[in-house]
Amino acid sequence: MRFDKILGIHAQSLQLHAKRAEVLAGNIANADTPGYKARDFDFSEVLQQQTAQQSKLRTTHQSHIPLDNGIISPSEMAYRIPSQPSLDGNTVDSQLEHTAYAENAIQYQTSLRFLSGTIQTLRKAITGQ
Repeated sequence: MRFDKILGIHAQSLQLHAKRAEVLAGNIANADTPGYKARDFDFSEVLQQQTAQQSKLRTTHQSHIPLDNGIISPSEMAYRIPSQPSLDGNTVDSQLEHTAYAENAIQYQTSLRFLSGTIQTLRKAITGQ
């Protein structure tokens, strides 16, 4: 019994949603910082890449360079293109960031509920209910 098969994509999804919340919160915190460039990543694209990578890449020898275990690599982060850039070079659109943060929080809670339901089902199966 492998937990990664049982829990499905939701365990990775939670990690990515948490990282995205961190990135979006950083954007919101720097809304008034001159020259700050808002960053984000395409959640579905990164999740798809990570699930494909997990099945392909493995180190097979102790001398191999270890895989980057970071949630998001710097190459996957992108700068936002502002709809209306400010004069000081800041690209943060507060309304857009707050909306993206709220949407991300809802998706995080959804994945958490799926995982919770799966864990409850496993508990019932283990106890024989």
